[in-house]
Amino acid sequence: MAVVTPETEAGLAPPLRCLVVDDDPLSVQIVLNCVANTPFLRAAGSCNSAIEAAEILRTQEIDVLFLDVEMPLMSGLDLLRTLPHPPQVVLITSSQSYAVQAFEFAVADYLLKPLSYPRFLQAANKVLDAITAQRAAEADALPSSSAEFTFVKVDTKLVRVDFADVYYVEALGDYVHIVMKNSKFIVYSTMRAIEDKFPVGRFVRVHRSFIINIDHVQALEDNSLLIKDKYIPIGQTYLRGLSQRLNKL
Repeated sequence: MAVVTPETEAGLAPPLRCLVVDDDPLSVQIVLNCVANTPFLRAAGSCNSAIEAAEILRTQEIDVLFLDVEMPLMSGLDLLRTLPHPPQVVLITSSQSYAVQAFEFAVADYLLKPLSYPRFLQAANKVLDAITAQRAAEADALPSSSAEFTFVKVDTKLVRVDFADVYYVEALGDYVHIVMKNSKFIVYSTMRAIEDKFPVGRFVRVHRSFIINIDHVQALEDNSLLIKDKYIPIGQTYLRGLSQRLNKL
C-alpha cells in the first residue's frame, strides 16, 4: 500500500489532480471533503453530469476520476466508453449491480455509498500505487539527460527540436506551443507527452499549462518566473519543487 512520503509532503511530487462527477451535490461535497483530507490528492474540479465531465477531461489534465454511475443523459459507464485514454477511475455508486461492468473497464476501485473516509483512503492508495508504478515505468523510458534533441511532428513533417534552444512549452487545448530561440512550433500533443519526451534534467513542469527549460530562467519572483521577455505563472503545487531545482543550479 502506498504511503505519503516526505517528498510528497514537501511538494516535490505534485498532488494527484482529481475530478469528482456526481449528479447529487451532497455526494460531490462528501467526496471533495475526502479529497481535501488526503495530502496526495488535490481537487481539480467537480461537476454534476458526465457530459460536462467529458469536456473537462478533454481540456484539462486529470489524474483521478471519482465517478458516479447513475446520471441522467449519460451514465458514468457511458462516459468511460467515450474516453480513449481515461485517467485512473474510482466508481462511486449506491448499487452493487455495476461491479461486473466496473471490472470490464479496469477501474482502480469500486466504492458503495454511503462513503466512509477509511474506505475512500484505501481506494486513493490503490490509485497512488498505480500512478507511481506507471510514472516509474515512464521515467525508465525517458531520454537521458545527455540527449541533445528530439523530433516533433509539425503538420506533415518531422522537425528537429534542439533541447538547448527551447525556452518553454505552453499548452493550447489539444496542442502545445514549443517556443525556441529562433522559431515556434505548434504541435498536436499533450503536456504529459512532452514531459515524457523532454529530458527531466533540463525541463520542469511549473504550471498546468507550462513546462520550462531551467537553463533559460532569468528571474523568479513571487508566483512567476521570467524567460526571455515572457513572465510565466508558477502553480502553487509546483513552487517548492521548482525553487529547490533552481537552488541546485
